[in-house]
Amino acid sequence: MQPRLYRVTRVRREIRDTCTLDMEPADGSPIPGFTPGQFNMLYVFAVGEVPISISGSPQAGNQLVHTVRAVGAVSRRICSLKKGDLLGVRGPYGSHWPVAESSGKGLIIAAGGIGLAPLRPVLYQVQAQRESFGQVILLYGARSPSDILFPRELERWKLAGVEVKVTVDRSAAGWSGPVGVVTSLIPRLTFDPLNAVAMICGPEVMMRFTIVQLNQRGVTDDRIFISMERNMKCGIGFCGHCQYGPSFICQDGPVLPFSRVRNLFGVREV
Repeated sequence: MQPRLYRVTRVRREIRDTCTLDMEPADGSPIPGFTPGQFNMLYVFAVGEVPISISGSPQAGNQLVHTVRAVGAVSRRICSLKKGDLLGVRGPYGSHWPVAESSGKGLIIAAGGIGLAPLRPVLYQVQAQRESFGQVILLYGARSPSDILFPRELERWKLAGVEVKVTVDRSAAGWSGPVGVVTSLIPRLTFDPLNAVAMICGPEVMMRFTIVQLNQRGVTDDRIFISMERNMKCGIGFCGHCQYGPSFICQDGPVLPFSRVRNLFGVREV
């Protein structure tokens, strides 16, 4: 439960309400290893802590990277940090995206808004080991062109052989891409549903309808994985806030096969 001190080495403003922080251990020791999909508890002294997925590369050396949207007291304070500031880190915690287990298969990666950040490590791993996977498709939806995260990396992933398809809810001057929700991209895709693994992260309504569309294309629930970050408070299954039946989202998730949490999607988060 005791956070470890990290020092901010770089802060990048991604879009108006979202920043990415690079951090390193304040004592110079190595960072713990992590796998794509895991999260840390970030603690701002005298304010509180929040669970944030790791958005950096697993091969990033001694840099820990998180992308944070400023939506509450703690996350707003995190986005106000400057180079040299300290914050506490606990983790990494939770389950991971089945990247290694999907070797030889096709990947469909679907993200909405800030949901691209927890999937970013997957794309880094795909980029580094492109020959290990079949067809790789990234579907990404943002509210507007100015809300698109990581535009330079989207281009680099294209160069690495990823089919990148981006859509926006609202167009703007200079935008020539698709307009509409991310699910509108799925009927036009060409892929083998029997050899595809889907990884989805975003607002629950977006994930729900993405799953419906994938089911209609023949992708079964056991090959669809989602990131559920409901009600996580302690990260270690101690407080019980995120308990779902016999499972704890913070321990058994946040990445789970949809077949395991299908019923939870009919229950509103409180």
